[in-house]
Amino acid sequence: MNNKPDEIQGRAKGGAARAAKLTPEQRSEIARKGALAKQANAELLKSMPIAIREGSITLGDLSLPCAVLDDGRRVLTQSGVMLALGRARQVKSRKYFDADVNLPAFLQAKNLKPFISNDLLVTSSRIDFRMLSGAKAFGFSAEVLPSICEVFMDAELSGKLLESQKHIAIRARVLYKGFAKLGIVALVDEATGYQEIRARDALQAYLEKYIRKELAAWVKTFPDEFFKELYRLKRWPWTGSSRRPGVVGKYINDLIYARLGPGVLGELERKNPITEKGRRKAKHFQWLTEDIGNPALAQHMHALIAFMRAEDDWKSFTSRFYRAFPKQGDTLSLL
Repeated sequence: MNNKPDEIQGRAKGGAARAAKLTPEQRSEIARKGALAKQANAELLKSMPIAIREGSITLGDLSLPCAVLDDGRRVLTQSGVMLALGRARQVKSRKYFDADVNLPAFLQAKNLKPFISNDLLVTSSRIDFRMLSGAKAFGFSAEVLPSICEVFMDAELSGKLLESQKHIAIRARVLYKGFAKLGIVALVDEATGYQEIRARDALQAYLEKYIRKELAAWVKTFPDEFFKELYRLKRWPWTGSSRRPGVVGKYINDLIYARLGPGVLGELERKNPITEKGRRKAKHFQWLTEDIGNPALAQHMHALIAFMRAEDDWKSFTSRFYRAFPKQGDTLSLL
């Protein structure tokens, strides 16, 4: 028996039946609540940051939608991050840790907890924003993606990845070769065309976030493990002495400060020049700021040591590390 063209079927039929039983007062109340919800949603949209530039980053065969918001934040869309990580999905049977954190689902697996930094706990919250079209969108801070890659790479190096997560680690390595920790912001600016409207003094403003105006007290910053790994890769005997070959300073500049961020090494050398006696008055890291410079140094050092551990000789180490962490150009602005 064929249904009539205008006959209501399925759930719609049930909804119509329920609506027919409502009193005028009930219908009025439902309509009122609907109007309030619509108004609340409109107010919420108005309060959201708005994309002022949109674009797409191309890394190999990946295309990552991105945007610059009116408050200056660079974001990658949630769908773009999921795609970049191989469409990672939450597994119902997976055990999640109990901490009350606003982590994306793909970082909540219990085996990843030891590899998630406090900074990532803070910065990985989802960002709701409005696109140029006015539609609501979800995203993450652009800087978060390299940090997420580090989580899976570190877990893989430690042998803690689940079989279902190994494809994410493969993606993470591919992505990490495409951008350095700080380079992702520049990629967003390039993809969206935002660099065309950045302030001319943006690089200086960026450097001021990284480098102090006054010298800080000396605190041991470079772990012994860094020097032990350097000596091992160079085939030098380890003595534990704080007196090291002069070339070590050049390696530190090359491996760390020259790759920490655009213009950072040049600004440090300007602030901390070599004296007439052939030495600097302070260590470069004493000029780094507490809120941005030091955390960036710590994260970079963590990745550097991981790369050092994974190789058996200096040549293979530098070959891999230079590809993953290209030097940051002095003219590149990230703000």
